[in-house]
Amino acid sequence: MKQRTPTYPIDPMILHRYSSRAMSKELIKNDELMTLFEAARWAPSSYNNQPWRFLYAQRETPLWYLFFSLLLPANQVWAKNASTLVVLISRNLFEKNGKPSRCHSFDAGSAFENLALQGVKNGFVVHPMQGFDDIKAKTALCIPDVFSVEIMIAIGKPGKKDDLPKELAEKETFTERRPLSDIVIEGPFKE
Repeated sequence: MKQRTPTYPIDPMILHRYSSRAMSKELIKNDELMTLFEAARWAPSSYNNQPWRFLYAQRETPLWYLFFSLLLPANQVWAKNASTLVVLISRNLFEKNGKPSRCHSFDAGSAFENLALQGVKNGFVVHPMQGFDDIKAKTALCIPDVFSVEIMIAIGKPGKKDDLPKELAEKETFTERRPLSDIVIEGPFKE
């Protein structure tokens, strides 16, 4: 794969994280999976609210089919080879006082990034997805109304891109990022 080149030096783990679709079907051991959730547990959150919850199913278990059925067909094509499927939800009210939390999604995203980076460090594929039926997930997984459904995540051991359908195999490459000048603005917003 083409290499990424940062404008300023950053940790290679951050630079080389990407959302591959190629997974090997090999199962991840429970301790290996819990290490990823442990990393997520230590993410920062507003008022230490820790609003994230990770609902998961491992392949070759009865729960797998329920989680797999939530995916859109385009994601089922490749996610069938994942070891684990996860639904990330976040509590949209503070537990301490029941007031709305403006940044519950941001906090859940921080927890996901910890999980993703630990996954890279441990040699796993971690692929977040919005391509699933979040309304069905809310009902099928008995998610209370005080929680928002954020994303699904496929986790697995790396596979061969040649095992993917051709159109997906062609997407197995590092993508570029916008230049800093597009995303960092000193002072008020301007295009």
